[in-house]
Amino acid sequence: MTPDDLRKLIRDIPDFPKPGILFRDVTTLIGNGPGFAAAVRLMTDRVSRSGATAVAGIEARGFIFGAAIAARLELPFVPVRKPGKLPVPVLAMDYALEYGTDTLEVDPGAVADGASVALVDDLIATGGTAKAALDLLRQAGADVSRALFLVDLPDLGGAEKLRASGVEVEALIAYAGH
Repeated sequence: MTPDDLRKLIRDIPDFPKPGILFRDVTTLIGNGPGFAAAVRLMTDRVSRSGATAVAGIEARGFIFGAAIAARLELPFVPVRKPGKLPVPVLAMDYALEYGTDTLEVDPGAVADGASVALVDDLIATGGTAKAALDLLRQAGADVSRALFLVDLPDLGGAEKLRASGVEVEALIAYAGH
């Protein structure tokens, strides 16, 4: 399957989570065995070429793709979690959302100092969550110079935000507009 084939498996949901937003729902792609396998295969190829020694995934759908990629490459997987989910002392990073703030956490022992980590998530929009994950992983000692997404919404500027932080960003599928 090509990225264009995968695009056909992503459902558009208008006016979610609020009026005027066109939500790109990747759960329909995940629910299609051949489509999900193809997406993971294509993403794995890109991470493999990057020379990463670990894969980090952002909760929640970044876990789905990131863990699958890490397993295929036999690399460590680093979960970037929502607050209160890790049973050990954590590094935490607050970040701004459209309507308030949120926090991401990581177990500092999950990242080998200087490890080359590929950051993975399902979708990048404004980049707030991905930038917080990037900063948090770097604080933990990782070298993060690569980020990979299934979907990019380039008009929202998230990928550019990461590129401005010295990260090579790639997505399998890009949608114009929101």
